[in-house]
Amino acid sequence: MSQSLYSVVDKDTLHNIVEAFYGCIKLPIQVIDEDGNFLESFGDTGKFCSFFQKHLPPEDTCQKMHVGASKRAISLGEPYIFSCHAHLNHIVYPLICKDKFLGSILLGPFLMDEPDSTLISDISKKYHLNIDDTLRLFEESGSIALVSPEMVNHINKLLFFLFCNLIDESKEQLKLNNRILSQQSKISEAIQRYKNMDTTVLDYPYEKERELITKVKTGNLPQARAILNDLLGYVLFSEGNSLDYIKARAIELCSLLSRVAIEGGAPTDNILKLNNSFLKSLQQIDTLDLLCAKLQEIVEAFTDSLFDYSLNKNRETIKKAMNYISTNFNHSITLEEVADAVHLHPAYFSSIFKQCSGSSFKEYLNMVRVEESKRLLSNTEYSIIDIAVACGFDDQSYFSKVFKKYTGMSPKQYR
Repeated sequence: MSQSLYSVVDKDTLHNIVEAFYGCIKLPIQVIDEDGNFLESFGDTGKFCSFFQKHLPPEDTCQKMHVGASKRAISLGEPYIFSCHAHLNHIVYPLICKDKFLGSILLGPFLMDEPDSTLISDISKKYHLNIDDTLRLFEESGSIALVSPEMVNHINKLLFFLFCNLIDESKEQLKLNNRILSQQSKISEAIQRYKNMDTTVLDYPYEKERELITKVKTGNLPQARAILNDLLGYVLFSEGNSLDYIKARAIELCSLLSRVAIEGGAPTDNILKLNNSFLKSLQQIDTLDLLCAKLQEIVEAFTDSLFDYSLNKNRETIKKAMNYISTNFNHSITLEEVADAVHLHPAYFSSIFKQCSGSSFKEYLNMVRVEESKRLLSNTEYSIIDIAVACGFDDQSYFSKVFKKYTGMSPKQYR
């Protein structure tokens, strides 16, 4: 049974890591295969476990629970803390390769509180233990390791950092699973919001789509992700689980983002290749979860593409500056303020900002403000002066002058 795991992971390497982990943490740790059998074990799980296991029904073994917890960890995309049949705590980290479950690292058992009569009483009732066996369990419970919740969180993180790079494919798959789970949670929240609305007819929220484009143009990835998930929530709410319909929307959005990236200065050849790659991958997806995750990847890739053509060692710093601008553009923001936020001298910051973005700080700030004002002009009844102030302009006259420079028309004509 161990052959499939050890064909991917070097046995001696895994042995040494597990042994070192036990030497530091002093909690029982095992390597289990895909059937829950122990391949490596350090530390004694104690007499409590060996005695308790005799009372488990044949169809409900510890091995079966360990495998089930491992698969739960795969879906979460991270180590999973769980309680076993006896209410003892464990942490499991799955080892996978190309979607295949090979085994896990299993840590435990341990408790986060002192064992008491209630713990043993619950076990006794559930498994119909006699008085002698109940007393024996209570006696053995004193040998179970106690670990504070704070320390459990540290151990959980350490377990991840130690083993996440053991199998490259494992790390990437778990990251994807974690991302899917997080995204699906946000989409579910959006669906619930639409369900709670007092109208039975909801038109497609094009204003949300335009807002998404604005966030992509300004490099605001967190808000772009949030708007995308809201759009997906609407589509799933209004069309049900129609994979074909969402694919059609995804193809439209992909083409739209391509045009935005090209208009923003990204090389046309690169964007067309990126667009074709995404269109091909969309056709091969056969589940809604993966389709939603791919759409998020598309939004991120096109957002990055607007700045990737200016490859530079300062790129990450400038992206942080752009994110700061997109968050604070609505007040009287200055070059010195943004330079301070990214810990650079204003003069140097001004120089590398122009080099990386292709625009001066002032030009970029005005572009962000104009993009937001376009959204407000299209989707609200606010007065032009109110929109000017809301977008960070000092007065309506200057706002109109800048707006016309970037769009070729006045705010009133645009509206």
